[in-house]
Formats: sequence, C-alpha cells, structure tokens
Amino acid sequence: MQRSPSPPGVAFGAGAYLIWGLFPAFFGLLAFASPAEVVAQRILWTLVVVLIVLAVTGRLRQLRGIDARTWRLAAAASAAISINWGTYVFGVITGHVVECALGYFINPLVTVAFGVVLFRERLTRAQWVALGFGAVAVVVLTVDYGRPPWIALVLACSFATYGLVKKVIRLDALPGIAAEGIVAAPFALAFVIVLVAMGSSEFTSSPAHFGLMMATGPVTLVPLLLFAVAAQRVPLSTMGILQYLTPGLQMVWGVAVMHEPMPASRWIGFALIWAGLIIFTTDALRRSRRTRRARSAAAATA
Repeated sequence: MQRSPSPPGVAFGAGAYLIWGLFPAFFGLLAFASPAEVVAQRILWTLVVVLIVLAVTGRLRQLRGIDARTWRLAAAASAAISINWGTYVFGVITGHVVECALGYFINPLVTVAFGVVLFRERLTRAQWVALGFGAVAVVVLTVDYGRPPWIALVLACSFATYGLVKKVIRLDALPGIAAEGIVAAPFALAFVIVLVAMGSSEFTSSPAHFGLMMATGPVTLVPLLLFAVAAQRVPLSTMGILQYLTPGLQMVWGVAVMHEPMPASRWIGFALIWAGLIIFTTDALRRSRRTRRARSAAAATA
C-alpha cells in the first residue's frame, strides 16, 4: 500500500536531512585531527552508541543470527561508508564544503547510472536527459576547478555503492549499522592505538578534543534513527524531495559561512545539476502518481 505523508513522519525525515546538512558546522570543529583519525573515532563511537541502543531495546541478540553472506555484505557496506566519511571529513577540513554538497546533489544521478551499468535497468527518456545534464555539469566543473571534482565524485559513488549494498542486505537499520561497525572496528581500533603509541593522536590531547571525538557517535546515529523512522511513515517520493535539504544547506554553509569562491562557471555547473535533478524528480513523481492510480483502479475492481 502507498503510504500517505504524515506530519510526524515528514518532521522526522526533515530533521534527519537538516542534521546532515549541518554536518559541516560540526566536523569543521574537528580540524585539529587528521581525517583518518576522525573516521576511526567515528566508527568506534558510533558502534558503542548503537550497541547501547540495541542492548537497551533488547535487540542485541539479533546480531547472533547473522550469516556469512550478510557479514560479507556488511563488510562491503562498511568499506563504502568509511570511504564516504573519510572523503567528507577531508573536504570539510580542507575548505571544500561546496564540492561536498555537489557530491550529494550528484548522488541520485549516480545511483541511476549504477542501475543501468550493474543491473541493466531501462531508463525513461527523462532519466536519460537528467543523466546527460549531470555529465555535462561534471565536464563544466572539471574545467572550472582545473581538475575533476574528485571529492564530489568519490562522495557520490561511495554513497551510491553503500545504498546498493543496503538494498540487498537482510538487516534492519540498527543491526545493520552495528554489523558494519563490528567489521570496521578492529581496523579503526588498531589505527587509534598506533596513533596513541606514536604520540600523534589528538584524541587524548585535551578534554575538549576527547569530548568532540566521543560526540561523533551520537551525532552520526541520531539522524540515522530519524531517517529510519521517517522511511516507515513517508512515501519514497517525499523522501526523495527531502533529501535535497542536505546538500542545499551544505552549499549555503560553504558559500555564506566559509566564503568559498563561486565563480560564474561554477554556478553554471551547479545549475546544470539542478536542472537534471528537477527533470529526474518530476519524472519520478509523475511515475509514482501513475502507479498509485493504477493500484487504486486495481483495488476498486477487485
């Protein structure tokens, strides 16, 4: 059955995307550490928080029944999201917030491209046009930056890969996050121990740094929980529109707060991306309404 958007569900979804949109403000505070250390700490503290939540809700036992195939998929998801986190933190710390935002604007188009390449999905004419706009935008931005916008492309591809794995893994949101953390935790912990032994860790350098690193756990988990609740109450078409809050806010932060340069050629590249997304979203909404009407007609004649 097609879900109707409920005000609480939309509020949860908007809350998740708003928090993600404000991530540059938080992760900018972690510029004292290397991106690799931030990611390692984020993996560990997110795992700690999610295990506590599972224990409190009596769902910790769900991790015992995970089979080998699911663990392999969790490892693939963990690798993809770790690359995404590391690239994002690098982009924020080095003053490329706008390029990070570009990555999440491109992400829906990359996901569609993956569907064509990996699963031989057939696209509508509107989807092909949207992909064309995206490809031209990347060329324009490559000329503008003097290099391919690799931060944006890595973010888009890694998150699209993560989304593909999450579509086939047979785990709910919280156990899935826990499984991904369990797979990555030994590597993250070993890295942190090496940094501490070498005296290069910022985690133990001051109470403020310690607290900020610990905060990466709840800061990561809270929007994921809000998103999981919203996904059960809000149609995918609505969630698809809400998702643009995140890169929109990140772009505003990069331009208005970080004062990153936005020459005319860069605005043209973003305008092409937005044109492609408008075409893509409009087509998706039209097909969603057509599907609802067909289901309603089938139910009426049943």
